Parts: sequence; structure tokens; C-alpha cells
Amino acid sequence: MSGHHMAMHAPHDVMGHGGHAEMSMNAMVQDMRNRFLVAAVLSVPILLWSAIGRQVLHFSVPAPFAMRDDVFQLILSLPVIGYSGWIFFDGAVRALKARTLDMMVLVAVAIAAGWTYSVVVTVRGGGDVFYEASTVLAAFVLLGHWLEMRARGGANDAVRALLNLAPPMAIVIKDDEQVEVPTSELQVGDVVLIKPGSKVPVDAVVEDGISEVDESVVTGESLPVSKAPNAQLIGGSINKNGTLRARATKVGSDTALAHIVRLVQEAQSSKAPGQQLADRAAFWLVLVALIGGTLTLMVWLLAGRSFSQAILFAITVVVITCPDALGLATPTAIMVGTGLGAKRGILFKNAAAIEAAARVQVVVMDKTGTLTKGEPEVTELTADGLSEKEVLALAAAVERDSEHPLAEAIVRRAEQVGAAQLSATDFENVPGHGALATVEADGARDDQP
Repeated sequence: MSGHHMAMHAPHDVMGHGGHAEMSMNAMVQDMRNRFLVAAVLSVPILLWSAIGRQVLHFSVPAPFAMRDDVFQLILSLPVIGYSGWIFFDGAVRALKARTLDMMVLVAVAIAAGWTYSVVVTVRGGGDVFYEASTVLAAFVLLGHWLEMRARGGANDAVRALLNLAPPMAIVIKDDEQVEVPTSELQVGDVVLIKPGSKVPVDAVVEDGISEVDESVVTGESLPVSKAPNAQLIGGSINKNGTLRARATKVGSDTALAHIVRLVQEAQSSKAPGQQLADRAAFWLVLVALIGGTLTLMVWLLAGRSFSQAILFAITVVVITCPDALGLATPTAIMVGTGLGAKRGILFKNAAAIEAAARVQVVVMDKTGTLTKGEPEVTELTADGLSEKEVLALAAAVERDSEHPLAEAIVRRAEQVGAAQLSATDFENVPGHGALATVEADGARDDQP
């Protein structure tokens, strides 16, 4: 299958917005589906008008236009061999050029031998033909490849989701004017305007403004990080409350996000030890199948059987020995594994890491707060001379006007314990520190930092 995989790999496009990788993958999945459908649809009438259809299924409708059954089958088989099955011949040629034997060679030999022999019999005036064996085999193997391409496409959704973390458009400040340009056209040194709630388009350094940025999608850090002038911004992170002006430091394929995407793509296309073993096994299996098929042909001819019977047995040996699942299973598992991992924020550096993960017994974390729910909550509090409800009532009165995730946690805890809802005045948000306000409660005044 290696030849086929070489032909089918999606281009590694991590420039700006990764639309090309998505389009090529979708196109490949549709191409494989179309090839399978053509082979499957045409295999049915070929099977019905074959010896199996006539003798086993007792199908008795005459071929149209008073054609011989084998001529009708030949005509129906042409699109299957010329279009659907062409990838097998192409893959086989690639493998032979690379001086190796793979599943493509085996399938190509099986299909070509059965079909070519049948054509010779048809041209000579008729006899036992095996068009249905070639076309049905092509249909089944194409179904396997289509399912594999769909698995690859599904795993590519994860790469696409990563690419989509970067916004498609960015606001650039040129000569004091705001201009919206595609993210992929940003240059190093461009000054971008990042509004509250919008995504940071590329890696940049803050020049003006104070805000808090949610970097969890890239770093896993659950709390927003305060940003002031000279702070570094990561492309794909989300600006929370303030407006920032930042100068682009890395763009396109140099950004941290593009590096992450490239890691995922390299992992998806890398070969696990299990796949390398499968490839080596495939080489010997193909060799054994081809030698076995040749020996079968010679033995049956020496035993006095007709050439048509001998070739049928030989083709059967080659077809039956074709374990296409060996070539499909491991790459599909790697693609799906890396894809599901990326969706959950787990990035595998290569396929070997996935296999090694099965033997992991201890996981050591290096940083407090790495393993969190991603949502802060109040767990305990202490206060001199005040009850828990009183403290929470005062704190929640101030924090109701704040957008900070810690503020939300305090308000949520106050509601859970049934603290009184007080009103706050003179609210002031102090970026990087907290909030100030005056709370009126039974005539008392409290400043709540």
C-alpha cells in the first residue's frame, strides 16, 4: 500500500489558513468513493451475467442486443479496469520503481491476470471467463481504501480545527487607519488591532493597551493571562476584555500554532513500529503469493487440467492471499488516534509515541495547576470577625460587575451558600490586580479589593 499512500498524502499546508489541505483531502475522499461506486455498481450485472449468476443464482435474462454474455461482461468491465482499478496499477508501478512489493502489486496482479486472460478468451470466441472475480475484488479493495481515506479525512478535522484557531481576517493599523486584511497576508512588523472577544491573529508583542488573554487553547493554562505593553501574544489565543495594539513578530508558517499543526501532521504521516512491521510482512506475503500463484498454475497444467482451470486456481491463490487489512489497519489507527488526540488537546510528536503510550504506567506532572477542570471555583475562605456568608455577600457585590473568571467563581459560590445580594457603587476594574467598589450594607461602607 505504500505506493498508494505516497499518492494520497495531503499536502502539509500550514500557511495562514489551511484551506488547501482541507480541499485536497475532501477531493481525495470523493475520488475514492466515486471509484468504489463505479466498481460496485458495474460488478452487480457482471456477476449476474457470469457463470456464477447463470449456474449458482439461476439468473436467466439474455444479455442485451443479443450479445454473448462474455462480450457484455467485457464492455461493463472496461470502466472498472480503466477508471476504478487504475490506482492499483499506478500504485504497483510506483512500488516496483521503488524496488519493493506491496499490497498494490498483489491486487494489480490479481485483477490484471483475471481480466487479461478473460479478454483473450472472449476475443478467441468465448469460454470460461473471470470478469466478475476482477471487478468484485476491485470493488472490495476500493471500499477499504475509501474507508481509510474517510478516516484520514476525519482525523484531518482535528488539524483543520487547529488551523481555524487563527482568525481568517485581521485588523491592521496603517497610517492611523484600520484596514481588514487576510491573516495569511500579515507581515512581520505590522501593527494589528485586537478588540475584546476577538482572536489574536499571529504571534505578536503588545505595544499599547492592557487586557487579559485566554491562552488555554495553545498552552493549556486555564486562567487568562494579564497582558501589558511588551508582553508576548500567541496567535490563536482569545483577547478577553481590553483593546490591544500589537506588532506582529511571527507570521504564516513560523507561528507557534503553525508549528503545532505541523507536529500533528508529521505524527499522522509518520510510521509506527507496527506499520513498519506490517510493511515488511506485506513484502514477503506478496512474494509468497506471486510464487504460490505461479507454482499453482504450473502444477495444475502438469496435472493435465485445461489452461482456463489452471489460471483460475492460480488467480484464486493470489486473490485469497491478499490481506489488504494488513496495509489498512495500522495507518488508519494512527490517523484516527492522532486526530482524536488533537481534538482533546493531546499532541503526539510521532506515531511511535502512540504505541509507547500503551506501556505507560506512571504520569508525572511538572506544574501546579496543569491538571484542572479549566474552571476556577472557591474551595475555602477565611475572614476575621465575619461569617462566610457575609464575606461572600460583600465580595460577590463587587465581582458581579467584573468579567474575570475568578469573579464568576466568587459570585457562583455566593449564590450556592445563599448569601445576601448587595449592591455596589463606584466600581473600578484594576487590570492585573482585581476590582474596587463601595458596597452599601446596613449603613456600613466597605471597599472590597
